[in-house]
Amino acid sequence: MSTAIGSSAVPAGRVLALTGGVGGAKLARGLAGVLKKQQLTIAANTADDFDYWGLRICPDLDSVMYALADLNDDQRGWGVKDETWRTLIAMRRLGGDEWFQIGDQDAATHIFRTQMLASGASLAEVTGKLCRGLGIAAILLPMTESRVATRVKTDRGDLEFQEYFVRDQCEPAVRGLSFDGIDSARLHPDIVELLESDNLSAIVICPSNPFVSIDPILSLPRCRELLKAAKAPVIAVSPIIAGRAVKGPAAKMMRELAMPATATAVAHYYGDLLDGYVLDELDAEHAEDVAALGLEVCVAPTVMTSVASKVSLAEIVLDFAAGISLRN
Repeated sequence: MSTAIGSSAVPAGRVLALTGGVGGAKLARGLAGVLKKQQLTIAANTADDFDYWGLRICPDLDSVMYALADLNDDQRGWGVKDETWRTLIAMRRLGGDEWFQIGDQDAATHIFRTQMLASGASLAEVTGKLCRGLGIAAILLPMTESRVATRVKTDRGDLEFQEYFVRDQCEPAVRGLSFDGIDSARLHPDIVELLESDNLSAIVICPSNPFVSIDPILSLPRCRELLKAAKAPVIAVSPIIAGRAVKGPAAKMMRELAMPATATAVAHYYGDLLDGYVLDELDAEHAEDVAALGLEVCVAPTVMTSVASKVSLAEIVLDFAAGISLRN
């Protein structure tokens, strides 16, 4: 077992981060603050993507992108800071749908993406152009170019993810999850190439919802196989602190799926995919339970409320990964 605090050393090789939206985006921002230009590749979940107002919406890609550009609204927890809502107000006046709130700046992102996709560009190409426009040096990729859609089985019937998450405010009880289109989808080839590379220092599973943010990535054909075969250690940061999710419905989902809402349960859920696991200080008492699963354990402050705390956690995670790599 390891209880380590980072030393801000930058790894020699590249780093791959797997993430969902808001929670994972915070650590992605921290990693970007530590690593050199284009040393970081971020693979974001796209199973939450959907069409609204005739626009292609990619919530997790956008949350990560805005976080990397320091444009995210920390107070609201999603979207762009200093946002205005004139388009939404006008849509309401006209009697249109408004349950998924799109701000004026955010709308420009969706319009730009929809136009580029319609012209034949790939989602990765669109994302790259959006990132360059925002001055982002890290490489942000969709998990796949195929359309995959999360469906939530609930006590009120099957729902599309955004219907469950935004429209219904996560109120229905979750009975199960499925990912439409996952069997025919393919992990983005640039992610495959990186996983097969000898120049990969660490793979970081960010503190995102394991069921609806990370599982879609892991469920892509060959993804788990490639992660297990990669020469770099796989490190996950717990999204659960003292029995609660920092953001989102992860703890509620765990209870409804008959799992204990604990950091240990998340480590057990990821199973033999992991080499190391980062627990928050409030869960230090569970370190031995996690170690009993055969994992290296790091106990650290994982709540990220500022850029400095995001960078600090990123340093800890990278140092932890380097220690595991050296021992192996």
